[in-house]
Amino acid sequence: MSQPPYNCVSPQQVMLNPNGAGSPGHYARLQNPPQHPSLQAAVDQSEMPDTFYSVNAIRLRHLPRSNFHTPKHQTIPGIIFSSRGYPGIRVKDILLGQGRAIVDSPHDFIFKGHGWRTTTLNLNYPGYNDPFPWRIDTVDSATKTLMTRFQLVEKLCILIRAFCSQASIWRWTAGHNAVYLFGQLRNLKYLLLYMGQWRTLLLRGVNLSGSSKAPVGRPSYIYEGFWDIAEQGGESFVGRPLNLEDGSADVHLARLRGWGFNIIRFPVTWEALEHEGPGKYDYKFMDYIVQVLRKCKEYGFKVYMNPHQDTWSRFSGGSGAPYWTLPACGMNPRNFTATQAAILHCEYPATQNRDPASLPAMIWSTNYGRLASQTLFALFFAGNTFAPNCIIDDVNIEEYLQSHFTEAFGRLADHIKEAGDLYEEVVIGWDSMNEPYEGFIGYEDLNKVPIKQGSTLKKGTFPSPAQSLRLGMGEAQTVDSWTFGSFGPRKNGTVTIDPKGIKMWADPETEPDGKHPVWGWTRSPKWKLGDCIWAQHGVWDVEAGYVLLPEYFRFLPPGPDGTSLEVQFLRDFWEPQFRRYAERIRKAHPEAILFVQPPVFARPPPVNEELLRGRCCYSTHYYDGLTLITRHWNWFNADALGLLRGKYSSTLQAVKIGEGAIRKSLQEQLGILKSDALDLGAGNYPTIIGEIGTPFDMDAKRAYGYTNNGRYKGDFSSQEKALDASMNAADGPNVLNWTLWTYCPDNSHEWGDGWNMEDLSLWSGDDLREAQTSPQMRTGPGSESRAALLRARSATMLGSMTPPAASSLSLQTLPTTNDLLGDAGSTSKISPFHWENAHDFLMDGARAARAFCRPWPTAVVGLPTDIQFNISKAYFKLTVRVRAEDVPVPHTRHDNASTLSGDHVQKDRAPTEIYIPLIHYAHNKSLGDLVEQSDSPESSDVSSGALTPIEDSRNPSSLNLSLPSSHASTLVPGTTLDLEVTVSEGIWDVEGQTLKWWYQPPEPGGADKELTIEVKRGSGPIKLSTEPSSCPSLFGLDSLCPPEICRIM
Repeated sequence: MSQPPYNCVSPQQVMLNPNGAGSPGHYARLQNPPQHPSLQAAVDQSEMPDTFYSVNAIRLRHLPRSNFHTPKHQTIPGIIFSSRGYPGIRVKDILLGQGRAIVDSPHDFIFKGHGWRTTTLNLNYPGYNDPFPWRIDTVDSATKTLMTRFQLVEKLCILIRAFCSQASIWRWTAGHNAVYLFGQLRNLKYLLLYMGQWRTLLLRGVNLSGSSKAPVGRPSYIYEGFWDIAEQGGESFVGRPLNLEDGSADVHLARLRGWGFNIIRFPVTWEALEHEGPGKYDYKFMDYIVQVLRKCKEYGFKVYMNPHQDTWSRFSGGSGAPYWTLPACGMNPRNFTATQAAILHCEYPATQNRDPASLPAMIWSTNYGRLASQTLFALFFAGNTFAPNCIIDDVNIEEYLQSHFTEAFGRLADHIKEAGDLYEEVVIGWDSMNEPYEGFIGYEDLNKVPIKQGSTLKKGTFPSPAQSLRLGMGEAQTVDSWTFGSFGPRKNGTVTIDPKGIKMWADPETEPDGKHPVWGWTRSPKWKLGDCIWAQHGVWDVEAGYVLLPEYFRFLPPGPDGTSLEVQFLRDFWEPQFRRYAERIRKAHPEAILFVQPPVFARPPPVNEELLRGRCCYSTHYYDGLTLITRHWNWFNADALGLLRGKYSSTLQAVKIGEGAIRKSLQEQLGILKSDALDLGAGNYPTIIGEIGTPFDMDAKRAYGYTNNGRYKGDFSSQEKALDASMNAADGPNVLNWTLWTYCPDNSHEWGDGWNMEDLSLWSGDDLREAQTSPQMRTGPGSESRAALLRARSATMLGSMTPPAASSLSLQTLPTTNDLLGDAGSTSKISPFHWENAHDFLMDGARAARAFCRPWPTAVVGLPTDIQFNISKAYFKLTVRVRAEDVPVPHTRHDNASTLSGDHVQKDRAPTEIYIPLIHYAHNKSLGDLVEQSDSPESSDVSSGALTPIEDSRNPSSLNLSLPSSHASTLVPGTTLDLEVTVSEGIWDVEGQTLKWWYQPPEPGGADKELTIEVKRGSGPIKLSTEPSSCPSLFGLDSLCPPEICRIM
């Protein structure tokens, strides 16, 4: 789409375009710097592939009108963006600040030898196009210095402030403008994501999906074929997370968009990429991933990729690594259950006595404290240090595992790059390994259970590290047994585990002559199969059963001076692995945002800014652990983070009693996690809570009708309280980004998310209204990729087919009743649903939707400093701090921009935008019989076309918009939301589920403003009838998807 050659922006609103090479506005990477003395010292290719130079003197020559005119010259400061692929330096863009002039079109300048090959520049001035071009005459390269990305932007701000008057400049714009600068450049306290139109953006969404941990049709409870298929190379993950063949992907993505989400965390396992064997990549799955990402693009989502794992692998009781990594480490995973090296869902409680439905909640996480995970993570992160004799294919097992892990995700990154239309437009970054674990690394005494490893849950059998080593060699052990109740873990006795001689370690006969017949590797003679690798390294004596080196994993090997330093896992092992992975990802995706995720609740270590390059986000996880493990919303809780970090001397001090105290504690804990981002580096990076959520199978699945003769079926009130407490913790002064865990299209009441009895999906097919759900929903005929129910539309509602925009839902993604009665059965695998309106669609199958589908600011002019939302009252309040430099970018430039008298607000400028969920604020006329009629005064309707001025901050007021006429042309957009809005200053408007708020920032040099907006439902909170019934009106649905809502570009 073409754009005007200049826009009016504020002093800080210089935007960089991270599109691919050759695209308009692309800022460059210097690959082959010329051998020139003035440049040689400034460029370090290995450390700074994206290169920026500050040049204090650029001499310009104004071309004469004719030979009779004398050329004009001026020397100005500027910024050079250098690019790859040329024998010299290609300067794609040169920003010039003199006289409010900016280069308005890209030109190439090639530095050759001692001079510049000059190309004409056209400099535009406000209201005046210079008819005579300028040329670069000389560049004083002696004044040129290398800059980091943050120094670049700071330099831009200085230049702009120095040469631009008032609050606006003119700048070059071409193609799609975008910025991914993280953190505020000044006043870095508020660590938020800055993107399009220079507003503060919040990213909130969901993990899609927890189902991606296993192939389609392979939930963790299924035993048949579990080992045989894996030993033959596994199976494809195509179909995870969405089915692209039956139209259901459109339904799910439309629902997520309608819930207001704008970002997706996209879990992908190593197994999905390389299950067939070492170096054998599943490119068909990668092709499928590209298709899913393009589908996400259709719905306006941003995505960050997540290399997902839990306790290493599906075959060690979790998810992540392919099967062949286990025999590569010398293990026989078929013996994990017998030796208690891992708990596997499909074999629980014993291989010969399987009852997977009895798997206790969260017991899978005890695998982190069992031998398989303890060993696997130690080998992955520190094999060179602690297992130097473990050599396979002539490299240490650490190198073997890390190289395959890194290259598998690198190949996926390459594949997405080759698609050509996904990076920055959809995929904005990459998570590091999900919830990495130390394994044995750092254990102070192998005879004792470690205290520092906070991720090890005490539940069920709980062997000490030494007992695990003996069990792995087939020796019987009597171990502690623990239970977890409302007051935490409690020892309830001992249990004897007898493997009867069965070993966790692979039999030597599996690798004749040291070569594996299936996977093809060759093992060093130093590495003997059948024996514990830690015994082979002298850690313990198998015959005696004693640990010989209890502190083996506590210290690094002695240095040249003979001293041994104590292990620092993050510094010594996690950070090098992260660097290796990040460099490989950046090779394919140079502008990738690195979502940095250290172990759970661990403070991140400092990371070199040369690696982060200003493009980083701290990614941490948080769950209300007591609720998650007990599957009950309790009247008390504890400050788990404070306990782990030594804030309290006893557990009793950490106890919080009462819902108010619990909510306050959760919010304080998330505030601490947010502040951890300050440890990452000089960039002052933002925080995203990558996983947060609550279980829905609380109280013995009472909400599913499993208890009390079904009396409480559909009652998710406890889940709503628990989830609202977590979501409220992310609001308040924290103003956090988050991606909820999780959304599983195949969730069921019986098996939850299909993985280890977890049940955290926000939606379940089993919660669809039974009377309106056909048994053919997942198995009906047809093969078209786009269901008829999504494409058929009433002729009277037909509109332009624009991709769904942010926080939007429309009849382009939601079927009308009449549309569904036609040919859906012959063209879709999904049988028709009788959704009568958008509210009906968004609520059907959702669990505790009022808690997660909440109002929040998606894009803010200024800095959001506080978010408050009361779900029981449908009351929302946003507080914003606005500074003089927070002048937003206009959507389009108008010389005579429209303003509202008294407020001096330009409506053509980008506003603050707030997602207003239909679930909380739908108008009664849009709900029909779904809502209980209240006795409240006559409510107001919001028209998406109405613009209502509000008094300035000296006279804050509240206004109910009047109902538009009942004429059909106005009734459709006018009956969607029922709002009562109060603002301290400015004007507001509503389009679909987006409230737009315009206000005037302070004048240059003026004091900061604190502005507020409050939103209530005019008729009071929605109270739905027990049994939803049909609604005669479809009015209002189209207005939920205005063609232009804030996009993250």
